[in-house]
Amino acid sequence: MNDVFASSQPTPEEFQRRLNDLMRHLQTPPPATGDAQAGHDHSAESPAADPASTGLAFDRKPREVKAHLDRFVIQQDEAKKVLSVALCDHYHAVQAALAGKAMPNYTKQNIILLGPTGVGKTYLVRSMADLIGVPFVKADATKFSETGYVGGDVEDIVRELVRRADGDVARAEHGIIYIDEIDKLASATNASGRDVSGRGVQTNLLKLMEETEVPARSPQDMAAQIQAMMETQRGGKKGPATINTKHILFVVSGAFDGLDKLVRKRLREATIGFAAKPNSTADRERVLDEAQTRDFIDFGFEPEFIGRLPVRVVCQPLAVDDLFHILKTSEGSIIRQYEQDFAAYGIEVLFHDDGLRRIAERAGEEKTGARGLMTVCERALRDFKFELPSTHVKRFVVTRELVDNPATALKQLLAEHASEERVVMRQLVHDYGERFAKEHYLALRFTDAAADALIAEALEKKLSVRDLCGQKFKDFQFGLKLIAGNTGRKEFTLDADAVAAPEKVLSEWVVVSYRKEE
Repeated sequence: MNDVFASSQPTPEEFQRRLNDLMRHLQTPPPATGDAQAGHDHSAESPAADPASTGLAFDRKPREVKAHLDRFVIQQDEAKKVLSVALCDHYHAVQAALAGKAMPNYTKQNIILLGPTGVGKTYLVRSMADLIGVPFVKADATKFSETGYVGGDVEDIVRELVRRADGDVARAEHGIIYIDEIDKLASATNASGRDVSGRGVQTNLLKLMEETEVPARSPQDMAAQIQAMMETQRGGKKGPATINTKHILFVVSGAFDGLDKLVRKRLREATIGFAAKPNSTADRERVLDEAQTRDFIDFGFEPEFIGRLPVRVVCQPLAVDDLFHILKTSEGSIIRQYEQDFAAYGIEVLFHDDGLRRIAERAGEEKTGARGLMTVCERALRDFKFELPSTHVKRFVVTRELVDNPATALKQLLAEHASEERVVMRQLVHDYGERFAKEHYLALRFTDAAADALIAEALEKKLSVRDLCGQKFKDFQFGLKLIAGNTGRKEFTLDADAVAAPEKVLSEWVVVSYRKEE
């Protein structure tokens, strides 16, 4: 999304690149199929479209939508219910409009999500868009106020929706736009003057959320304007002139730090006197559930802006148990990513429940919701990712002890593996002697010192023990058979000297055998 909010004034080099791309594009005849390619002007009245022709065939029920969200987001049941109902209402109304049915009393149910970071707000909206199959764009409200002007960048998020729909304006006009950190646009109430930037962006977003025609080509996009001019001169088919936002669903979200204080203040004022209640709603942990339009206005939002967000959803902070269930049962659990990362190196990783519980506990201390899970996992497993692919370790287990002290756990794992590996390698050394005996009818035995020397050399040269033995003792059957013929000897023991200089030792044995024969 960085390109959506980039500076609208291109450098000379960027402009030249865009112009070159444009000229190459203009040399290619445009396709002649589809409204979007054929130059249908969406600014004019058009007959009702078949919903299926737009790729939007929505027949979901709220419970089905919630069941889908349950697969990816843990807890937030009330938020899921509200979102499911709002989503179904919106897209049923869209289908009715596409079929030509009048909906004079329907008000678009744009949504505002409230809740701390990392509770699943973005994941909820993205999962909804994936379920329906409509294009989805996520933007950051703070970028709007940093541009130095308002309007142009706000409209660019609608154009980005078209790009996400592969240029299909009809699909883009029924997509979902999600704007995070919307609370950063609230006007500062404690300043001497109004926050013009935040207020201006609210006004421009308000136009989009109601219904407006957004030019398909940005006025600041020089290449797009040149393309439009040349298409007009050629008399060819034009691309869509505008994008209508009537059926685009807008979802905004933010942490809204400080809004709870405004709600509590209002509730306290409402309960003073004769009507006061023993257990005030302000004392509840879920105080944001009581937020009203007045509270949002006091927070710094324009009345018209907050009025276009009729559906208000509060996402609750995640407890340790919630984080544990995210790790263990969510289809989007971060541990799936780590399993795939290690599997790329042929390494299996198993997460024990006590390890998952400890990750959840440590993530809770981060105070960043589900995002803390990635922070804790990265801290605990970074050295394992770095070291293990270069070893012969093929599996390990993530336990509470590993999460608490990863350096010690890694050192112990490597030491245990080295010990196990040496046991296996020692067995391979003796296995080589047994195979030698079966093939040549001569017993070849290795002392412990010889086996250790072979293991050390194999590890140093990164060779298998069998290959190293084959290289070192490739001529031994000939020399040993000679010795056996001279002396009748059938058993031979190799020590560390034979491993260090096998040809020299074999040669000395052969010479000695001839002397004994004499």
